[in-house]
Amino acid sequence: MASRRQVRYNRLATDDDNDYNTGGHDPRFDYTPKSFDKVPWKSIALALFLLALGCMLLFLSYFVFTGHMGGERSQAYGLLGLGILTFLPGFYESRLAYYSWRGADGYRFASIPDY
Repeated sequence: MASRRQVRYNRLATDDDNDYNTGGHDPRFDYTPKSFDKVPWKSIALALFLLALGCMLLFLSYFVFTGHMGGERSQAYGLLGLGILTFLPGFYESRLAYYSWRGADGYRFASIPDY
């Protein structure tokens, strides 16, 4: 078995400039109110597109399942899966945008990712 090295460790010097450890100001948590006012238009447009596409795919799968439209059951299951995958994120982001626009408590445009 190899012998262990004898390393002496020293404590690091404490930084006396840390005011935020004692309840002072920490600039990392600064924000400007303008950042909350910025509306992410591209993200909202993508959310509305996903919502509309999801609704259309879900309606098509419903019509294939009920026989109002020609197609096989496997096609209907595919449309149903794609409809769910596009409807859910579109609905979620559209709901966030709507409540942010209405000014509901806890909803801000900053919670919507901007592309």
